[in-house]
Amino acid sequence: MIRYRRPKQDDTVIIGLIETQLVPLSHMPESVLNQIKKEMPRRLAHGVTLVACPDYDSDPVGFVHYMLHGDLLYIDMLAIAPNAQRKRWGNMLMDRAERFALSRGCKRAKVAVDAGNAVGLSFYQKMDYSIARYLTQSFCYELEKQLS
Repeated sequence: MIRYRRPKQDDTVIIGLIETQLVPLSHMPESVLNQIKKEMPRRLAHGVTLVACPDYDSDPVGFVHYMLHGDLLYIDMLAIAPNAQRKRWGNMLMDRAERFALSRGCKRAKVAVDAGNAVGLSFYQKMDYSIARYLTQSFCYELEKQLS
């Protein structure tokens, strides 16, 4: 099931997923990564975080964090635990985020994927996102999609 994040129950798991699934793919210097880790609770408080879990009271196996800016849905982070990958959790989280954004008038979506994240890049391309540009400063691909 997909539900909204419950900070007290979910944040330890979410931060663990960030540290094990996202941080190793980043090209940011260690000092920047340490600052981002410190700011993570505040970052999660802005925008919307949905979690995927086997049932309502279970700990999450994955999450998506996103923000709406005018007519833009910005996917900030998506991570799924290794033992839960390839079970459609990512698809369900993205579908829910995109449907929410459409209901709020968003017409397009963006996501940044680290250059070394071939699995993530492939995932978003299968979700109809296309590469818009390469961001050399952050070593990321920016992908876009028209929502309908």
